Amino acid sequence: MLFGRLPLLHQLAVRSSSITITQRWLSSYNPSDFTFNGTSYSSTVDANAPTTGPLADAQSVKLTPKNLKQHLDRFVVGQSRSKRILSTAIYHHYKRVQQLRQRQEEQDELLRSSQTMGIHPVEDEYPGQQRTVNVIPKRDYLPIHDHTPLTIEKSNVLCLGPTGVGKTLMLRTLARVLEVPFSMSDCTPFTQAGYVGEDADVCIHRLLVAANWDVRKAETGIVCLDEFDKIAKPKTSHGTKDISGEGVQQALLKIIEGTTLQINTKPERRPPVGLPQTPIGPNSPFNPASAGMGSGGAGNSGKGETFTVDTSNILFIFTGAFIGIDKLIINRVSKGSIGFNAPVRGASADDLAEDEELMKKLTPFYASEDNVENVMGGNVIRKKKFNPLQMTEPGDLINFGLIPEIVGRIPVIAAVEALDEGMLVRVLTEPRNALLKQYEQLFQLSGVELRLTSPALREVAKTALAMGTGARGLRTVMERLLSDAMFESPGSSIRYVLVNESVAQRKQPPIYFSRGSQHKFHAMIGDEEERWAMQHSHKPLVKPTILEDVSEKAKATGSV
Repeated sequence: MLFGRLPLLHQLAVRSSSITITQRWLSSYNPSDFTFNGTSYSSTVDANAPTTGPLADAQSVKLTPKNLKQHLDRFVVGQSRSKRILSTAIYHHYKRVQQLRQRQEEQDELLRSSQTMGIHPVEDEYPGQQRTVNVIPKRDYLPIHDHTPLTIEKSNVLCLGPTGVGKTLMLRTLARVLEVPFSMSDCTPFTQAGYVGEDADVCIHRLLVAANWDVRKAETGIVCLDEFDKIAKPKTSHGTKDISGEGVQQALLKIIEGTTLQINTKPERRPPVGLPQTPIGPNSPFNPASAGMGSGGAGNSGKGETFTVDTSNILFIFTGAFIGIDKLIINRVSKGSIGFNAPVRGASADDLAEDEELMKKLTPFYASEDNVENVMGGNVIRKKKFNPLQMTEPGDLINFGLIPEIVGRIPVIAAVEALDEGMLVRVLTEPRNALLKQYEQLFQLSGVELRLTSPALREVAKTALAMGTGARGLRTVMERLLSDAMFESPGSSIRYVLVNESVAQRKQPPIYFSRGSQHKFHAMIGDEEERWAMQHSHKPLVKPTILEDVSEKAKATGSV
């Protein structure tokens, strides 16, 4: 018996000695003993101290409506009121998404904690034990209480205005900075279910693809429906069923309001029988990855996969030109001038803009002062312009051809204004991806420097304005002016291409300069810029630093 207890006593002695050593080590522990680059680790954190280490250069962007509008200002010229409305709508949707995600995480945590606790097994331990009966006392019944949290409903947005002013560009720019899925669909090919064309739920399918087949992310995304005015009801009915107008609007009702859709993915496409067996490359149309099928798609099954998507929290943004609705608005507003002692109002937008009392009544954000804008470092006073689309009412949309049910589901209306000549010049030069910068970079790839003078920019904007297609006409004019230069310059001795006022007026071809003619190139630019500035008594559109360099180089070479 004595020999059997020796191992047990030995184990107890070893354990007691290890505990004593551990206590001595803990008592002598000092956080400063562990250092990295002279900095010790400690258990205290100073929240006001600057961040050090790998995260020192990390910066978090605070998403606010003002920041979103400032971001839009770098890409889109003008449209201040529309930018404010869209930025506010996007910001509120972003906050709604964060609240929904936080609430869902809390519900999941409560569900997991309730499942881990389980059921108390007292009543099941003893067979034959009588179960507990909950007796309701005899008293007056309490009223029914709904303890569901407050739900913030979404506010869909309608952005209307002429073509080529930046409606789609604003939405695409915002989509790049958002952390929610975004998809854009064209309403032109939409038809009623059962007819040739695309069904209305295709927009949700594209949103699901943008979310990488994540249903939870897609249910809080943003859907943009472009060319929304193309599904308006026709003015006259020819006795046929309207499958692409009112039928599509009826199909969009429940999707916009909130419903559950069954989205079926297409199965993997196989090459037709009889074609030679060639390997399927990554860009082949028969490759499921190139066909838009993600990892959660139906590329592995023959029948495809079905996803259930709830559209209650999806924000819908509608865009369209709505050609002719401005006449409906002017006719509605000018009706008040009929009768005795009634103010006489003109039937044009300029006549209505002169009536300040009417403007204050119909547009709460109307300001009679002139706009002072900062253009290329100088203040330019622009006369206040009146946009009839700012007074759009739901009745105007109904008269245009939309059904009242779908108009009531779009509470926010943002109107964009047409671009004038000065704004087109700013579109050419100011945005981050301005058209002039694109062509300069395109010529730079071939080792050629392209330059347009201020009079040439004005002529380009004037020609594009006459086309009536907005900012899209600028690329058409630039392609016509530079088509010969883009053909002749690559691989030749041409190093400088100049487009002045005569070239922009199509009186002569672009002016070419070789490698050794840099001084003539800059001297010609400086002469035309100074002449144009003296004639118009304002600053040139070319950057001042460039003009200074031009004048200095011209004086140094003796050409001035």
